[in-house]
Amino acid sequence: MADVLNLSEEEWRRRLSPEEYKVLRERGTEAPHVGCYVGTKDPGTYVCAACGNPLYQAGVKFESGTGWPSFTEPLPGAVRERLDTSHGMYRTEVVCARCDSHLGHVFPDGPPPTGLRYCMNSISMRHVPEGEPIELVTS
Repeated sequence: MADVLNLSEEEWRRRLSPEEYKVLRERGTEAPHVGCYVGTKDPGTYVCAACGNPLYQAGVKFESGTGWPSFTEPLPGAVRERLDTSHGMYRTEVVCARCDSHLGHVFPDGPPPTGLRYCMNSISMRHVPEGEPIELVTS
């Protein structure tokens, strides 16, 4: 993983669209079945939409039937997890380890080999096709 990226919220607002800012910085959630990566099966890497940090290989993506892109495991060191008690629930939030942007949540109801379902917002990620360079956002 690249160096941690710390930007002011003012800078994030300049860099992100209002919809991206709502999800990535304000911990929002996009509606199910509307994200562009729900049915994507193309090889490559999913990276953080805010900073370009590589998050998931396409090979660990699966169809969960939930309406959000789902993965069995992140790349090593790519994400951090923390308790989310919003909406009167106890969930595990997933954030980018590089820029602390909200990506989604992880649940213990996924397929083997991990049994985990990393349920991500499409707007929180970009797909980089296999063979193309991954570009990290810098300050």
